Formats: sequence, structure tokens, C-alpha cells
Amino acid sequence: MIHADNSESIPTRQSLLSRLRDLGDEESWEDFFNTYWRLIYNTATKSGLSDVEAQEVVQETVITVSKTIGEFRYDPNRGSFKSWLLKQTKWRIADGFRKQPRKGSVALSEAENNDLINSLPDPNGDQIDKIWEDEWEKNLLEAALERVKKRVDPKHFQIFDLYVLRDWSVAKVAQNTGSNRMQIYLIKHRLCGFLRKEIKAVESTLL
Repeated sequence: MIHADNSESIPTRQSLLSRLRDLGDEESWEDFFNTYWRLIYNTATKSGLSDVEAQEVVQETVITVSKTIGEFRYDPNRGSFKSWLLKQTKWRIADGFRKQPRKGSVALSEAENNDLINSLPDPNGDQIDKIWEDEWEKNLLEAALERVKKRVDPKHFQIFDLYVLRDWSVAKVAQNTGSNRMQIYLIKHRLCGFLRKEIKAVESTLL
């Protein structure tokens, strides 16, 4: 059974942003980090950075957000927090490429230096934007699923995972979980509805 209703979902967009301005609010910052670090990390690696470099991008982006969150004012007409976070991430990715060692300690010629500059991801370009959008959708689903998993019966989530996410047959799910068809169908219906609510809750946080 579902342990809680949607009223206990993550904070609304305005309340979370307000709470993040308090650097001492560890719970809100932990929620922010746990929800979005994979989005930042995957965007960095798919832009061409290594694992270590991408981890540094995550760290530097979160630090930048903590230092500048007070400057952000939510206004749908001027831009979303999602877009603002993307901008911070793109600049940190560009920094990651700039820090990469080039030909040891040998000084670069002017032409080589220009080639290096031109090869860096353009923070104002659309390459990273496309990666970000793809990763945003994946991260949105994963974050919502994690919230559903924490708030429903473990066996029910197992059934949902096998039947909906892993696409097992009803017969196979029933055999492996000791449940019947009616229970599986009912759990799918309930958790799909709950998942939709959680997706909206997560999405509304940083749109």
C-alpha cells in the first residue's frame, strides 16, 4: 500500500529555492544534490569529460549554486531555475576542458592556442543544451522513481519494477513474487498514478 499521499511530495518550486538560500539547511541541500548530481555528471561526461573531470564539474557547479543562489529570483517571464542551473553547468564543463593537460608543459603556439579555444564547448551553443534536455528527462524519471520507491511497500515496488520497468510478463511476475494477476494490475495502476504525481512534483522544482 502507498504510505503517504501527494501532499508530502518534495517542496514546491518557490519553497525549495527559498530554503536553498539558507546554506545551513542541510536537508534541502541534500535533497537538491541527490536529485540533480547525476544530471550534471551525465551532461559533463557526454560532453566529453572524464569521470574525474565530471565529478569536479558536479562539485564546482554545486559550489557555484550555493554562492549565487541568493541572486536568483524566480520569474517565469525571465527564465527558469532549470535554465539558470544549465548555464552554471555549461561554464563548469568549459572550465573542465580548459584544465585538461595539453602536450605536457610545452608552450602552445598561437595557432595551437586558437585551435584549443575553438575546440572548447561553447557555453552559449546548443550542443550541451541538447545533452542537458535528454539527461533532464532521464533524471526526472529516475528522481521520481526514487521517491516512489521510498514511499510504497517494497514488494509493491518490486512488482511495479518487474512488470512496468523491466517489461516482464504478468505470469513471470506472479511466479517470482507470489502475487496474482489482479494484484499486479492494481499495483501498476496505483503506482503509475503516483509516479505521474511525483514527476510533476520533481519537474515543478526546477522548471
